[in-house]
Amino acid sequence: MYILRMRDASYRRRGETIVAPTSLDLAPGTRMTRACGSAREAEGLAMMAAALARASAGSVTIGEYDPRVQPVHCKRIAAFVPHDPLPLSHIDAARYVAYRAALWDVGVETARARIASLLARLEGVHEAFAYPIAGALLPSPQLLVVDRPQAAIVPQILAAADDCAILITQTEGRA
Repeated sequence: MYILRMRDASYRRRGETIVAPTSLDLAPGTRMTRACGSAREAEGLAMMAAALARASAGSVTIGEYDPRVQPVHCKRIAAFVPHDPLPLSHIDAARYVAYRAALWDVGVETARARIASLLARLEGVHEAFAYPIAGALLPSPQLLVVDRPQAAIVPQILAAADDCAILITQTEGRA
């Protein structure tokens, strides 16, 4: 069984092909870095892999689920870390943790403890990047999809997410 499987999956937006037909298999507990030709392609691939964008053609399965038919089931399995940092000037850490806890139906105290533990594992990562990673890992996903992380923080991401499959998208020359 694969946690993520794409078969000739492509993504089009406003008539433009963002992700050309792509096939990949990711088994539970494994890690993969996928080099893409552009930032838009990397983001599109990551969003398809996390069930945040639907493939325009081909197929994607996350666990045993098809994101086009069972998006909620897919989102319970896959977590997404965006490329852009969290604008902490607009939201404080306690509110962010409470939001993520409510989103995943995790008790606030449990969430605070888990986030603190994850942030300790992400030592040295700027909080604008660390909080989205910790927030994505809060519900203990089976699949973590990370869109174009800074190369310097990849080892900490891998260490923090040691119990799930990981797909990292990068642009050519950064993989």
